[in-house]
Amino acid sequence: MTISKAVIPVAGLGTRFLPSTLTIPKVMIPVVDKPPIHFCVEEAARAGIDHVIFVTSQGQESVPTYFKRRPDLETSMANGGKHELAESLREIANLADISVVTQEKQLGLGHAVLMAKKMVGSQPFAVFLPDNLILSESSVIRNMIEISDSNHGSMVIALKKVNPTEVSSYGIAKLGEKNDRISDILGLVEKPSKESSPSNLAVIGRYILSHKIFTAIENSTPGALGEIQLTDAITSLLEDIPCLGYEFPGIHFDVGTPVGMLKASLHIGLNRNDLKSEFREWLDSYINDTDLKSQ
Repeated sequence: MTISKAVIPVAGLGTRFLPSTLTIPKVMIPVVDKPPIHFCVEEAARAGIDHVIFVTSQGQESVPTYFKRRPDLETSMANGGKHELAESLREIANLADISVVTQEKQLGLGHAVLMAKKMVGSQPFAVFLPDNLILSESSVIRNMIEISDSNHGSMVIALKKVNPTEVSSYGIAKLGEKNDRISDILGLVEKPSKESSPSNLAVIGRYILSHKIFTAIENSTPGALGEIQLTDAITSLLEDIPCLGYEFPGIHFDVGTPVGMLKASLHIGLNRNDLKSEFREWLDSYINDTDLKSQ
């Protein structure tokens, strides 16, 4: 099976990052020097996906613009001897073909995915949620495609263990038989209470889905807030299309919150070769400087 298309919803209002998101889409706020959307498209490209569909809303024009060529800037960098930087700019534009579809009203994740129905067509596809930054040696979505291939085209969702006190913030998986990192999904529950949660394995922003999900979304009943949940649509398909959960290796950050963004930036600062020496030196001095910490 070849997965050539990925859907990435980016239409959220980004209220947790106000006032910055008055002018900057949340997915464009950089984690050090790359916005979350860059990490997603880069991961998709590493998996062989060559067509990315952004589901956007008003004020999100900078998202697709980020992936367009900037010959003037490339030339300026090259003329200044910054050839590696010029090449990195060209690589951004070459990651994937970009399409845009507009979500006029934010009616839930399921509704956002539904907006891409015509562009996806009748083939399986990937979904990325850019609030979920995953740092892994291998492409998580590529691993999920391989799992789907090995299991007759099953749908696959990424899972991660969370603290039982955090389950009410996630879609949570009800699991069947498990083999190493892969489990049968018996159902999904959106933001359950700690007491009613079927497990502590949360759905983490990566999906391989059948095109039949679109009909399931169309037939879904909106929840209490009028939102159409993707988890409900997936659950409704389970009798006809198996779904597997994949507990991926790697590190996950929720960069949809300011604290999560700070954690991700701190991790990258402490581990990236061109940053870690100077940053670690500063961090050590900060930890030991009482006056600096009190400012």
